[in-house]
Amino acid sequence: MSDDNVLVTSVEDGIGRLRLNRPDKRNALNEPLARAILEGMERMDADDAVHVILIEGTDGAFCAGADMGEALAAAEAGDRRFNPSHDAASRVASSEKPTIAKIDGPAYGAGALLACGCDLRVMSDRSKMRFPGSDYGLVVGAADLTPLVGPVLAKELIFTSRVVEAEEALRLGLVNRVVPSEEIEATAVELATQVAAASPLAARWAKQVINAAASGGDAHGLEAQADLVLRGGADHMARFGRATSRIVGRSK
Repeated sequence: MSDDNVLVTSVEDGIGRLRLNRPDKRNALNEPLARAILEGMERMDADDAVHVILIEGTDGAFCAGADMGEALAAAEAGDRRFNPSHDAASRVASSEKPTIAKIDGPAYGAGALLACGCDLRVMSDRSKMRFPGSDYGLVVGAADLTPLVGPVLAKELIFTSRVVEAEEALRLGLVNRVVPSEEIEATAVELATQVAAASPLAARWAKQVINAAASGGDAHGLEAQADLVLRGGADHMARFGRATSRIVGRSK
């Protein structure tokens, strides 16, 4: 558990969990929580027992956005660089390991940015997303939103700051799955368990290749490099041997 209890962390069965824990503020991101996320991600990335990182809020709230009181105080003080929400979301997005956002409740502003920084998103049917930066004279989430939904829809969501309900979020490609709120824990854990079962090395390389493909990088070159690094390695041979044994066993 992190300082000030603003973030609760745990590791089990290859799944590292980071739970935002400011329920009285609907998990609004302030500097202590952002700092705790940075520290928690550092620990999870360095822990070989963690194969996938699951980020969640408390019951009924993923993250309502930035702590507006803290942000206003920083703006009034003239600190133009104060942006803990961006720092936290960027740190999540930069992880080499697969990340999953378990969204139950509102994911607004900084919360939407944090969710979009994850690789996969599971959302409950009572959840909503919103990118309200333009209402406050800011740009929040435009860079991460565009690869997910395309430039036309990204412009609509950013310009209008309108609320996106769960089913629309699924239709637009903002999230991978929408389930009833009472099923989101089991669904998120099932997905995380499936990801954790994959080769950690292959998953890291695959994430790099997919991100490069989405951003116009040299995805083919990276994939070829991944093949050279992974093929014939201990992990590949062990997994290949087990898979071959299962195929041979079924054919008998």
